Amino acid sequence: MKKIWLVLFFIFSIASSSVFSAVSLIPAPPQLSASSYILMDAYTGEILVEHNANTALPPASITKLMTAYIIEYELARGNITLADKVRISEKAWRMKGSRMFIREGTQVSVEDLLRGIVIQSGNDASVAMAEYVAGSESAFADLMNQHAQLLGMTNTYFVNSTGFPAEGHYSSASDIAKLSRAKILQFPENYKMYSEKEFTYNNIRQTNRNKLLWQDKTVDGLKTGHTEEAGYCLAASAIRNGTRLISVVMGTNSDKARAAESQKLLNYGFRYFQTRKLYSRGQVISNAHVWGGSANSVKVGFAEDVLVTMPRQQSDSVPASLELNKEITAPIAVGDVLGKIVVGVDGDVLVERSVVALEAVEEGGFFKRLFDNIKLFFMNLF
Repeated sequence: MKKIWLVLFFIFSIASSSVFSAVSLIPAPPQLSASSYILMDAYTGEILVEHNANTALPPASITKLMTAYIIEYELARGNITLADKVRISEKAWRMKGSRMFIREGTQVSVEDLLRGIVIQSGNDASVAMAEYVAGSESAFADLMNQHAQLLGMTNTYFVNSTGFPAEGHYSSASDIAKLSRAKILQFPENYKMYSEKEFTYNNIRQTNRNKLLWQDKTVDGLKTGHTEEAGYCLAASAIRNGTRLISVVMGTNSDKARAAESQKLLNYGFRYFQTRKLYSRGQVISNAHVWGGSANSVKVGFAEDVLVTMPRQQSDSVPASLELNKEITAPIAVGDVLGKIVVGVDGDVLVERSVVALEAVEEGGFFKRLFDNIKLFFMNLF
């Protein structure tokens, strides 16, 4: 492998309860009064704090994050629109628990129903949309489980679209964090709805149950849940100075407690960690030699931004090695993987990413290819 050593003047030595180990002065994370919890960097997926995070528990109305995710997925693909009118069935109208108060036989827009799910936690709105998207709630639950598998939610199984208590309906703090992250990154245009504090439908005004929206101006989502079996749960997200964190707290004993415990996690994460961009999408980091091409070199860089989670106070430099493929031969298409970059040192690797061709290189003429093949033969010989 050809190696090129770079120096990054802002990276860190690793230090946290689960991700980092340390020289940075970072205290132990807070101990919460909750059955299960997790704190994740939304942009990198790094887990900063966790406790029983993979334990399967009843998720209550946090289930509706998946219901809303599928609606947003269908919207993004043009299968439905926000203006579509949904006819309300008797089943949807008769749903108990938290409701949007839609009436049987009326037609309600997808946009209103989505707000009813996200802001008002409407069981009726969830069933109405499940029937509209999949034909029935049971078919929609099957879709929910397929999406859960695609998102890597390994400790989750959905029986309904609402989180209404049902045998075999469960999820975990880790899986809910994965779902929240996917929602934020994949459908940012819809995410602003999760920060809305109230919604009025049918002359009935209801406020968002996420108390953190009033207590912390940096919080802009996501969803609460509560049943007797599940306790009080909250998936929350906040952004401060370019760092976005996701917290999931399950099984607290009150509405006040779920907000307070979530706030502890978020404050800890923002106090001691940050997201840093090491490289930008399209940034050229090297020019690699090309054999048998119409050009002798190709620009090498990244298909996406390279982000990493790091202790906030640490600013020591750390090396990064660029390992290019031994022989790079034409033709080369934009996006072809030509090697990788490894940030860190042996035993303490911070991040590893593929590097790709940022431009295309066509094959050279017959004599160019022949000459390069002869050179390669003798180089490999010796």
